[in-house]
Amino acid sequence: MKSMLRRMWGAAVLHADTYEEVEADPSSITQATLIVIGSSLAIGVASLIQGSQLDMPSGRLVFQVALSMLLPILVWVGGSAFAFMVGASFLRGPETETDFAELLRTTGFAFTPGLLRIFAWLPPPSLGLGIDLLAWLWMIVAGVVAIRQALDFTTGRAVGTFGMAALLMWLVVWGLSVVPLPT
Repeated sequence: MKSMLRRMWGAAVLHADTYEEVEADPSSITQATLIVIGSSLAIGVASLIQGSQLDMPSGRLVFQVALSMLLPILVWVGGSAFAFMVGASFLRGPETETDFAELLRTTGFAFTPGLLRIFAWLPPPSLGLGIDLLAWLWMIVAGVVAIRQALDFTTGRAVGTFGMAALLMWLVVWGLSVVPLPT
C-alpha cells in the first residue's frame, strides 16, 4: 500500500522516474487498474451527488452515473490501445521498445489526478466544474508523460501520439453515436 501511494504521488507530480518504475514492474497493473477504478468511482459519486442536488429523474441519474463511471475505463483501455498503435508503429522512435501492458500501466497511473473529481459536485457549480476541469487537464499532462516514458519518446512525439490517440478515440465515439439503431 505504501508503495502504491508513493507511486501515485510520483505520478501526480509528473516524476518521470515513477513512470519508468511502473513501466518496468509488471505487477503494477493491479495498482494501475485500482487507480482507474478509483477515478471512475470518484466521478460517479460526484455525478450522483450533483444529479441528486438537481432533482434529476432517477432513470436519467442512473444513466448519467453509469456513463460517467464507464468513461474513464474506456478512455484508459481504448486510449492506451490507440496510443500504443500510433506510438509503437507510426511514430516509433529509435529507442522505442515497449508492449501494450507497459503503456497500460503507465497511463493507468496517469489517472491519479482523476481522484480529485470526487469534488466535482461542490457548490457553487463553477467550483465543481473548475475542479473537474483541472483534474482532466492534469490527467492529460500526466498521460503525455506516461506515453513519453513508456515509449521512450521525446515530449513532442508523446504529445503527437496523445493527440492522434485522442482523435482516434473521438472518431470511434462519434462514429458510434451516429450509427443508426437497429429497427
